[in-house]
Amino acid sequence: MKTVKISLNSIDKVKAFVNDVTKFNSDFDLVSGRYVIDAKSIMGIFSLDLSKTIDLNIHGEENLEEILTTLKPYIVD
Repeated sequence: MKTVKISLNSIDKVKAFVNDVTKFNSDFDLVSGRYVIDAKSIMGIFSLDLSKTIDLNIHGEENLEEILTTLKPYIVD
């Protein structure tokens, strides 16, 4: 499992993010405080506080480099 911090601070970013993660077979979880949401669920994402950075847990090691490249616009250093 790999964890990265991401920012989804606009509706367009959320839509694009969900479209990007659904291209992969891996499981993705968004963790914000005590809430854990399926990253492929657009409704779940909108239940989080999007003004803060969110931890993205990527489960599965296959295609990890491709996943990180695709998600680069959302990743915060």
